[in-house]
Amino acid sequence: MTLSRLIGGFVRRNWRAYASSAAMLFGVALLTVLIPHKIGAMIDGLAAQRLSGSDLLTGLAQLLAMGLAIYALRVAWRLRLFSTAYQLGVELRTRLFARLSAQGPAFYQKQRTGNLMALGTNDIDAIEMAAGEALLAGFDGTLTLVMVLAIMTLGVDWRLAAIALLPFPLMALAFWRISSHMQVAASDSLKRFAALNDHVQESLSGVRTVRALGLEERNAKQFSELAARAAEASLTAQKWEAAYEPAVGLTLTAASVLTLGLGGYLVWHDMLTIGALTAFTMYLGQLIWPMFAAGWVLSLIERGRAGLARLQPLLDAPLTVDDHGTLTRLESGALALTDVSFAYDGQTVPALSGIALSLQPGQTLGLVGPTGSGKSTLLRVLLRQTTPQHGAATWGGHELSEYTLATLRAAISWVPQESFLFSATVAENIALARPGAARAEIEHAASMADIHDDILRFPQGYDTPVGERGITLSGGQRQRVAIARSLLADSTLLLLDDALSAVDTGTETRILEHLAELRRERPERSVVIASHRLSGVVNADHIVVLRDGRVSEAGTHDRLLAQNGWYASQWRYQQLEASLDAT
Repeated sequence: MTLSRLIGGFVRRNWRAYASSAAMLFGVALLTVLIPHKIGAMIDGLAAQRLSGSDLLTGLAQLLAMGLAIYALRVAWRLRLFSTAYQLGVELRTRLFARLSAQGPAFYQKQRTGNLMALGTNDIDAIEMAAGEALLAGFDGTLTLVMVLAIMTLGVDWRLAAIALLPFPLMALAFWRISSHMQVAASDSLKRFAALNDHVQESLSGVRTVRALGLEERNAKQFSELAARAAEASLTAQKWEAAYEPAVGLTLTAASVLTLGLGGYLVWHDMLTIGALTAFTMYLGQLIWPMFAAGWVLSLIERGRAGLARLQPLLDAPLTVDDHGTLTRLESGALALTDVSFAYDGQTVPALSGIALSLQPGQTLGLVGPTGSGKSTLLRVLLRQTTPQHGAATWGGHELSEYTLATLRAAISWVPQESFLFSATVAENIALARPGAARAEIEHAASMADIHDDILRFPQGYDTPVGERGITLSGGQRQRVAIARSLLADSTLLLLDDALSAVDTGTETRILEHLAELRRERPERSVVIASHRLSGVVNADHIVVLRDGRVSEAGTHDRLLAQNGWYASQWRYQQLEASLDAT
């Protein structure tokens, strides 16, 4: 979509606001061109000594009234227009946020957070200015230009108008050259700002790592370099934008010289009155705004085009996981994978290959295996964050793709490896899926996640803010808060993706015991536990060992020990390690 089509559609939807603003601008333009005519008539009246004192005072009062009316109309149209034009920014940001929220992990593997943030701020601001300031400044400038030229030509002297317009084609040529450079400079400025924004976001998110590795000085140097590049690009864009003003100034200076030369000749030969020449000179001065408006509008339009050129690909980007399902009610039955294979983009070795397993309602499935064996990828398939290239994933006899994403995600609670907490209180983070939950329910979920006692030791208990990304909490506390959040959601399927890796074995044992209690309370709830510690899946109804994306072993804990394979070897090693730690 082009910028003109985007703005055109927005104007059609909000035509009343634009029409009323245009009407007020027409009133401003009309009053503006009447003022020089009124002044010229008063000067001729004074020169001819036919203007009385009362007539002079009346004329001055009329000029003051016109000035006040222009002021009021200008304030009114700005309030009316910009309150509407800002809605385009709201619409675009809403569309961008909705699109980003619907994208899957594959999309974000190719995007940078800082760039996405810049798109939602600077780039949309540029488009918003093109829809507001540029559109009405263009209308105002064009209307003023037409009316001033008409009254200069028809109401004063056509000869002066003709000679005054001689330098204007040169200004148009200068504007064309400047605008071509302006678009390139504006695009580069937005890209440099996005790079700077991305560096700041990464640095603040990883501030602990930066400090731990002693990278503050190097990080600060990188920031200075990026800031300098962004400033340089912005300065280049400002230089080209500033080039409009000299072009306007030179054009109007040349027009003024030509006008005064011819006008002086005509007055000297009594072919033009002094009042008419004064009025024409004032009209020529009024052409300053239309000329500046033209440069300003071109600058804003080029910035808007550059912003839209960066924003549109994201708005048009296909969803990495489609949402064309129609089922809005989850069917009861087994969750099953049949010969599922999946490979990430650009990877020749599949992350999953020929996976087949089944989880009945109320059962617990354990997923174990070496790092990179495909445990997290398998959970992403269950979450429909990725779609298998081969095989089928079904729930209750229906493929997962037949359900709407909202239905699936409402039925699943997921605790990822890296638990994310929002800048809110502990209670608000736990109650994220159920904002209306009672405090007693929140505390019960926290007790089940073995975090209740820790929370009570916080300065404000459950009302303690956790900071951005939960930075004030330890890794184990963040994991347990995230587990409490998933338990409070009370979903049909609970997925734990190595969610106990940051807690000790004693805490892990208590949490698993609490999960067993909850299963007895809700026998239809299923649990999938992916873990590198085998102690977390000992009591699972079924355990699957993944190696290189394939199922290498499967069965209960006792059966896997009897097979004396990878699972048994890893179990003996971890038991030995635990006994050494205990001593």
